[in-house]
Amino acid sequence: MEPIVVEREIAGRTLRMETGRLAKQADGAVLVTYGETSALCTVVTSDPRPGIDFFPLTVDYRERIYAAGKFPGGFFKREGRPTTKEILTCRLIDRPMRPMFPEGFYDEVLIQVFVLSSDQQNDPDILAFVGAAAAVRISGLPFHHSLGAVRVGYVDGELVVNPTEAQLEYSEMDMVVAGHADAVNMIEVGAAETPENVVIEGISTGHEHIKQIASMIDELHEKAGKEITWEKPEPSAKLDADVRAHVGDRIREARQIPGKLERKAAIKEIRVEAVEKFCPADADEPEFTKDEVAHVLEAIESEVIVDMIMNEDKRSDGRKAHDLREVWCDTDLLPRVHGSALFTRGETQALVVATLGTSRDEQIIDGLTEEYSKKFLLHYTFPPFSVGEVKRVGAVSRREIGHGALAERSLERILPHPDKFPYTIRLASEILESNGSSSMASVCGGTLALMDAGVPIIQPVAGISIGMVHNDSGYKMLVDIIGEEDHFGDMDFKVSGSQRGITGIQLDIKIDGLTMEQIAEAIELARETRMKLLRTMLSTIQRPKADISAYAPRILSIQINPEKIGKVIGPGGKGIRAIEGDSGAKVDIDDDGTITVSSTDLAAAEKAMDMIRAVAEDVQLGRIYEGKVSSVKDFGAFVEVAPGQDGLCHISELSDDFVKKVDDVCAVGDVVRVKVIAIDDQGRIKLSRRQALIEESENGEETDED
Repeated sequence: MEPIVVEREIAGRTLRMETGRLAKQADGAVLVTYGETSALCTVVTSDPRPGIDFFPLTVDYRERIYAAGKFPGGFFKREGRPTTKEILTCRLIDRPMRPMFPEGFYDEVLIQVFVLSSDQQNDPDILAFVGAAAAVRISGLPFHHSLGAVRVGYVDGELVVNPTEAQLEYSEMDMVVAGHADAVNMIEVGAAETPENVVIEGISTGHEHIKQIASMIDELHEKAGKEITWEKPEPSAKLDADVRAHVGDRIREARQIPGKLERKAAIKEIRVEAVEKFCPADADEPEFTKDEVAHVLEAIESEVIVDMIMNEDKRSDGRKAHDLREVWCDTDLLPRVHGSALFTRGETQALVVATLGTSRDEQIIDGLTEEYSKKFLLHYTFPPFSVGEVKRVGAVSRREIGHGALAERSLERILPHPDKFPYTIRLASEILESNGSSSMASVCGGTLALMDAGVPIIQPVAGISIGMVHNDSGYKMLVDIIGEEDHFGDMDFKVSGSQRGITGIQLDIKIDGLTMEQIAEAIELARETRMKLLRTMLSTIQRPKADISAYAPRILSIQINPEKIGKVIGPGGKGIRAIEGDSGAKVDIDDDGTITVSSTDLAAAEKAMDMIRAVAEDVQLGRIYEGKVSSVKDFGAFVEVAPGQDGLCHISELSDDFVKKVDDVCAVGDVVRVKVIAIDDQGRIKLSRRQALIEESENGEETDED
């Protein structure tokens, strides 16, 4: 069978989609290629499980290490559990696609993507999304649109669509935009305080290229698409009317209880009573199922929330649409950690702890690209008690990894350069309470914890989530959404940044998409709210502490001639072990000659630095050294002024008085102070104890004769 192929030039490179040759037993399979990067994207579906009341979509993205001509790291030499990058790409694929399936579709769907070839310049995550969208579109599944995605960078003041890895190294912005021909439905951004107008222009530019990709998928669907056979089940009009008559007013009253837990308890009571009435336990064959009743109750709740906001400008907790909840902050909570902060916004609370480490604490990242290390880590934890629930406590969830990654990229661009602050930094965000946008609370708390730890950040950063609801009359944006507004509303538009610009964005929506006007409105509303947050945060701590914690390591660094690295390390590491043993400090050496010394005791770090200088620095003419006599001759004494570097102090230069025998002045092992008076072309060093004594006596310093 000849494969069906669609090709188009996108951002200067050929995007190729092929189906009909590989993985033919899948419901949909597309091999997508861009440059020399290829990914096989498949989708398989099965009938829904009995009693299921949600859409069970699973996305699995894996980077085969052979794709880059490499062996997997580790002992087993086989790919294992998904990496952070793979998990984030799973979420990248899932989030724009999930809302495009129709309500009431509960078939099990599995999307699997294997990266088969990587040129290490075109990131396969965008390719994976495009291929997955194409595979779903041709599979016969009910899917509203042909979706596309692109990456947008900002290099040297110019927007670049699908920048290479090399271009991203110099880009001020890393943006991923997804959507269809009519609207945008997902945005992710990490940026270096990029102005709002540039971000909006980047989204618009990305959307223009998305339209081209969507038209390619439409063409592939016309040539190879399967017929859609699924039909949406019709709900019972009688059940809908009866449930509304029975509990409609009570739900509206319960939805106006200010406290989250009290409101939740009241709604639960109504739900239980309604299910008991319309699905009586003693009935042999009840007219309606519990799921059918639950769906009607869910619809009523959604309508009540939207109606209150649209027609009364009143939210469940009593706020108006653009009101920010009460915010309070605190720092320096924990005595032994390097930095800590507590950020509370309404019923959302994050405790963020900063830890400072050395280069030995950097995280090594091994994947399709060249191995590299990270000096900044942000780990987010969401325990069940934060929402008053009992759940199984297990491994880190995909949600926790995704929220941590959002907060991490929102803060990493405001950190000082390693040359100025050579610490490895870890932030741990512990969510203690949650009712809306705990990831943005982690950003705010992270800024405060960094300043409390004495990290000289470039600018403080804050984040907020903007929501939206709509009805037939229009839509309304919401500031600082709570959990139920996220659940029943149309979007969760998280924006973080400084007073100068945006550092991070994550957009998730439940509707078909947003127009550019709606995106611009949300970004501006986020900017205005961000300024309020920053003022409150800076009233708690105005600037980074002048010094780091007494419990944090002190780090000193020096740059030496790379040719002298071996001399510092010594044969078999003897030299560096001696420095660490004598000083008590840790020493790390980079190939470029950068040596970093760390210790919680500053004196120990300084001692190690002095020892390194003595080994690595060239002996300087005119400088006085304290050295040990290594040998005595009739004509003078040899003194070791630096490890492995001896100089001759002639008998005539041993003292201002007449010296008959060298032994009369010094012996092997004596420590003497000598001045370097000459270095010849062969590097031989001439020393003078006499001149050192004269110079130090004139300066009022103690000499070895005092």
